[in-house]
Amino acid sequence: MKKDKIAIIMAAGKSEAMNSKKSKLVHKLYGKELVSRVVETAEKLECDEIITVVGEQKDQVIEVLKDRTKYVLQEEILGTGHALMQVLPDLESKSGQVIVLYGDVPIIKKETVEKLVDRNRNERESATLLTAFSDNPNGYGRIIRNEVGEIKEIVEEIDTDEQTRQIKEINSGIYCFDIEALVNTIKDIKPHENGQLYLTDVIKSMSDKGLKIGGMIVEDNTEILGVNDRVQLELLGRILRMRINTMHMLNGVTIEDSDTTYIYEDVKIGKDTVIHPNTTIKSDCVIGEDCEIGPNAYIREKCKLADKVKIGNCVEIKKTSVAYGSKVPHLSYMGDCEIGTGVNIGCGSITCNYDGANKHKTIIGDDCFVGSNTNLVAPVKVGKNVLIAAGSTITEDVPDDSLAIARERQVNKIDWNKK
Repeated sequence: MKKDKIAIIMAAGKSEAMNSKKSKLVHKLYGKELVSRVVETAEKLECDEIITVVGEQKDQVIEVLKDRTKYVLQEEILGTGHALMQVLPDLESKSGQVIVLYGDVPIIKKETVEKLVDRNRNERESATLLTAFSDNPNGYGRIIRNEVGEIKEIVEEIDTDEQTRQIKEINSGIYCFDIEALVNTIKDIKPHENGQLYLTDVIKSMSDKGLKIGGMIVEDNTEILGVNDRVQLELLGRILRMRINTMHMLNGVTIEDSDTTYIYEDVKIGKDTVIHPNTTIKSDCVIGEDCEIGPNAYIREKCKLADKVKIGNCVEIKKTSVAYGSKVPHLSYMGDCEIGTGVNIGCGSITCNYDGANKHKTIIGDDCFVGSNTNLVAPVKVGKNVLIAAGSTITEDVPDDSLAIARERQVNKIDWNKK
């Protein structure tokens, strides 16, 4: 029988604490919805199938994820065990592994889940838990081990006594199960007094049956933090920012102020590039070596900067390529643009790339000097070695080696202001 690897994303709950018209799962963290981040992790694990358990505000979740996953509806929100029971028809004919993830735990690393899955398979465990040690375990289920260190059960916070409340090892809620063991065991769990079916009870049931249960301690506790309100959302943003910025700094990029530098995950930056404060670099951007970015720069999606490029103070660029050694020093907007080598863009210059209906492209050849306060009305092509006079509005293509002037001649009316 084929061994499957199936990810189940728990996305049925609703958080009133978010105080929003939207599901908390579709609020964005660094440009991506929380639930989308978790599905992306499952996709990176190369799962055979991803199943998302949806409930309240399901339409919003489905609108975000579209056909990236299969959907199962939990009509009544009766706990994590009940949510997983809704997926049983999709599991009963399969063997392999099930990974349980949560739509509101968005910064778990793919590498961490991969280690969990590998351990589950290599150690032939019926269940493998991702656990953590915390000096403040309040709110989390406690991991109960026997005298030889094997996991016996998880006690939820509400059910702890004085002794179990002192336990520092906590349950992250992230699991990898053997499919057959899960299917055969989850049917045994019973509702608690509040009517809820807890997935944690599966662990005790497996332990009572003598099945092998393992625990893997997460190296970085921030990976298992969840989002219930906007305060926690902002906190995870700070954690993610530091994680990303630290990676770039260790890879040879100078970031002068990590607290004010926002770099999205898929950005690539070459060595010895300097990022000045108050800079944002969005998705799908590639920046070469020895560049200088900022301060107060806004590099939007799909930009490509070659080596030794300067993007200076209060500059915004979008879907723009800038070739070797070119400069956009300050107070400019370059959108939908190709800029050649050795180009200087003067202060206050912009590409007028939008006509109210469509975006258009501007091409600037090598070795051009674009004077200050120039408007480049796209679509337009500026040849090589062109000088554009300051204050020009360029509406037609400019040939190589030309001087382009597009402004009214100055007229001085003598003594005009005395009248």
